[in-house]
Amino acid sequence: MRIAITYDEGQIFQHFGRTSHFKLFDVDHQVVKSSEVVDTAGHGHGALADFLKGLKVDLVICGNIGPGAQEALNNAGIDFYGGVTGSVDKAAEDFLAGQLAYNPNVCCSDHDHGHGQGHFCANHQQDDRSGGGWHE
Repeated sequence: MRIAITYDEGQIFQHFGRTSHFKLFDVDHQVVKSSEVVDTAGHGHGALADFLKGLKVDLVICGNIGPGAQEALNNAGIDFYGGVTGSVDKAAEDFLAGQLAYNPNVCCSDHDHGHGQGHFCANHQQDDRSGGGWHE
């Protein structure tokens, strides 16, 4: 199994479609065999699903993810867990232990402006860096 987690300086990046890096984990029998950080090479939003499919990713763990990206991952046959915050490595460990805290109703539906400009969605998980459900 190959897991990809949105990545920013060891933390889960909170906007799937704008992530510039993923940390990939190759897993065999619930044990991480190797990991590496890869650059998305400018791929964004819907193109990320094809990028990840090309890397043979089976599962994505991320922060916020919009409905278009969710559909693209589903169409590519890639499972995903959204609404996750914190350490990338801890998220991988928690997933493998069956203890990953995620939000099955994660949303990121407002794309009329750049994120980080005060966008708020009541369904987003709280971003500890800025509080109150606001995210970067």
